[in-house]
Amino acid sequence: MRCVIARFPFDLVKSDVQASMKGIKPEPVTGDSVRIGRRAYPVKQVGEVITRQDRRDFTAGEVTRALTRLGFTCNVVPPLVPARKLSPLQTASALLGAPTAA
Repeated sequence: MRCVIARFPFDLVKSDVQASMKGIKPEPVTGDSVRIGRRAYPVKQVGEVITRQDRRDFTAGEVTRALTRLGFTCNVVPPLVPARKLSPLQTASALLGAPTAA
């Protein structure tokens, strides 16, 4: 399958990706991950191995799209939503037991 990662075209085949990752120890997963065989790898680690480029040159989304199209199972971590900041009056009301409006 032809895909573009970091503005460079690549012809990827599922069996070639599996062979490339064989024998490579997975790093701890802290973000998006892909399951190759029985192991879960960080998407950026797989992208670095299959493209031979620095991880800063591509996004996790680019590699996730390519690996999903190849048939791998990818887990995407949703972005964190910042907590709603309460005003001093709302904080005081909450501490006194008054219901807060959403």
